[in-house]
Amino acid sequence: MTRASAVLTALIVAVALDLLLGDPPNRYHPVAWLGRLLGWGRALLARGSRSRLLVGGAVLTVGVAAVAAAAAWLVASLAGRLGPMGVLLEALALKSTLSLRGLVAAARAVAADLGAGDLAAARAAVGYHLVSRPTRTLDEGQLASAVVESVAENLTDGFVAPVCFYLVLGLPGAAAYRAINTADAMLGYREGPLEHFGKTAARLDDLLNLLPARIAGCAIVASAALTGGAARRALTALRRDRRRTASPNAGWTMAAMAGALDVTLEKPGAYRLGDGPLPRPSDIPRSVRLMVTAALLTLAATAAAIALFGS
Repeated sequence: MTRASAVLTALIVAVALDLLLGDPPNRYHPVAWLGRLLGWGRALLARGSRSRLLVGGAVLTVGVAAVAAAAAWLVASLAGRLGPMGVLLEALALKSTLSLRGLVAAARAVAADLGAGDLAAARAAVGYHLVSRPTRTLDEGQLASAVVESVAENLTDGFVAPVCFYLVLGLPGAAAYRAINTADAMLGYREGPLEHFGKTAARLDDLLNLLPARIAGCAIVASAALTGGAARRALTALRRDRRRTASPNAGWTMAAMAGALDVTLEKPGAYRLGDGPLPRPSDIPRSVRLMVTAALLTLAATAAAIALFGS
C-alpha cells in the first residue's frame, strides 16, 4: 500500500467511524484530555500583569499543541510499522480530531426541544453544547439561529481543518490543530484575564482556519446546489456578508448557510447574515443535511485529488 492510498484509507475510515459511532466518553477522548491539560494550565498561569498573561497563555497554548503533536507522532510512527493494522490505528487516532456526529446529535436534540415547545431545555442545550453566548433570554428563532450558526461554523473546526492539516502535516498536524482549536474554545474570550491570556490561542486559531474556512464556505454552496438549497443565494450571501463577523473565518460558512436556507442568522448586537426571517426549528435538520453533504463533498474532492496526484 502506497502512502497516498494509506492516507486516503485512514481518512475514509476515520470519517466513517465518526459518523457511525460519534465521540467516546470524555475519559477516553484525547480532546477531553487536552481540555483538562489546558484547564490545569489556566489555573496555574492565568494571573499577573498583562505581559505575564500574554506569555503564560502563549506557553500553554503552544506547549499543549506540542504535546498533542508529539503523541500523534508516536502513534503515527507505530502505525507505520504495523501494515494494514497500522492504517486502522491511524484512522482511530484521526477520528478523535473530527466531530461531525456529535455536532449533528446536539443540533437534532435542540430541534426536538424546540419542536416540543420546551424553550428551557433548548436554551440549556444550546448553551451547553453549541455556543458560548448567554441563552437565557433567546426566543425560538434566536435559538434556531444559534444552532444553525454552530452547525455551519463547526464544519470548519470539526472537519475541514483537521482534514487539511492531516493531508499536509500528517497525524501530528491534525492533532496540533485540534489542540489549538480547543485552546481557543476554552481561552479565547475578551473578558477578564482571558483577554490577554487567550490571545495567542485566538490568533493562532484564526490563522490556521483561514484556508479551511474558505473551503468549507464554498463546500456549503456546492452542497446547496446538490440538495435543493438556494445555491445562488448562498453564493450571494457569502460574497456580501462573509466579513460581517468579528472572526475572519466564521462568516464564510455562516453566510453561505444563511443564503442556502434563505434565512437570516443573527447574533444580537454582533452581526446579521443573509436575508429573510430567522430560522424555524425545521431549518435545523436542513442545515445538518447541508453540512454533512458539504463534508462528504470535501472528502470526495480530497479522494479525487489523492487519486490524481498521490504517489
